[in-house]
Amino acid sequence: METARVLVAADKFKGSLTAVQVAERVTAGLRRVVPEVRVETLPVADGGDGTVAAAVAAGFERREARVTGPLGDPVTAAYALRDTTAVVEMAEASGLQHLPAGVFAPLTATTYGSGELLAAALDAGARTIVFGVGGSATTDGGAGMLAALGARFLDADGKPVGPGGGGLAALAEADLSGLDPRLAEVDLILASDVDNPLTGPKGAPEVYGRQKGASEQDIATLDAALAHYASVLGPDHAGLPGAGAAGGIGYGALVALGARFRPGIEVMLDVLGFAPALARATLVITGEGSLDAQTLHGKAPAGVAAAARAAGIEVVAVCGRLALPPEALTAAGISRAYALADLEPDPAVSMAQAGPLLECASEALARDFLLR
Repeated sequence: METARVLVAADKFKGSLTAVQVAERVTAGLRRVVPEVRVETLPVADGGDGTVAAAVAAGFERREARVTGPLGDPVTAAYALRDTTAVVEMAEASGLQHLPAGVFAPLTATTYGSGELLAAALDAGARTIVFGVGGSATTDGGAGMLAALGARFLDADGKPVGPGGGGLAALAEADLSGLDPRLAEVDLILASDVDNPLTGPKGAPEVYGRQKGASEQDIATLDAALAHYASVLGPDHAGLPGAGAAGGIGYGALVALGARFRPGIEVMLDVLGFAPALARATLVITGEGSLDAQTLHGKAPAGVAAAARAAGIEVVAVCGRLALPPEALTAAGISRAYALADLEPDPAVSMAQAGPLLECASEALARDFLLR
């Protein structure tokens, strides 16, 4: 029997394992059962947190820049560069991970640092920028990002409006004439796993505001402020898919930076070299921390499975918890999923022991799919 060639293309298990660690643990489990198995690993991400790490694992160079965090304090943010292509992750500069435990600033958190991170990529010679947006602490419509890149947002007295989405209620004039001219020469790809509009029932404040500490009153305030901001800057872009991504930073990129929206996992599979790796495989293993209804809407495992199915390659998944029925897995192109929760039902223990448990799950996967 020909030795199987396995491609491990999984996302992180959020809160327990990075995508690189997932690949290492899966590989270890497979080799306990089939020592001679050929394994190629390609950690993946869908544009949210972990996107830069996936690019670095695929051979990009990790670069760092000192930028403004969501609360205005300096933070160190990473981006990835290979030749003239950069992968920039807004969460590195403006993500929830930069907030102290229990501290939120829904009305004032700024994306200024994301603009500084884009400028750092430009300074490094990037001509194509994959801008992964997700995991933000912010709901400012990308105004902070644009300000860092040279835009001016002024109130009726001609003074700069305050930081964050709350400050946009006072916006009287948006001056984009000072935007960095290099942006006009760059292919900026907005990579996101969400296609929400900027405002309204499916907009950024209503859908994502609560996880950033927004009260119901804050959400109403932010929705009105962003609607006003869009009326000044360009309402036609507010309803576009991805405009509501990462607190509306998608809107800022679309309306002012000439960005084009693509589903994050599709972009990242292209950037990471998934197609040639897939061509070498006889089995693909994908996964993420929770396989659930959200997975089916543009998350990494769904994108991997769709591409593999189109190539006629079988896909199985590993996950922390499984909240999809077998028929949903089948419809997504996944033959079977192995959940750590089946081995350890206590979520806290399962997350703490995710590495060893994933190796055990991968042993079972190997017995089922590599020894038949």
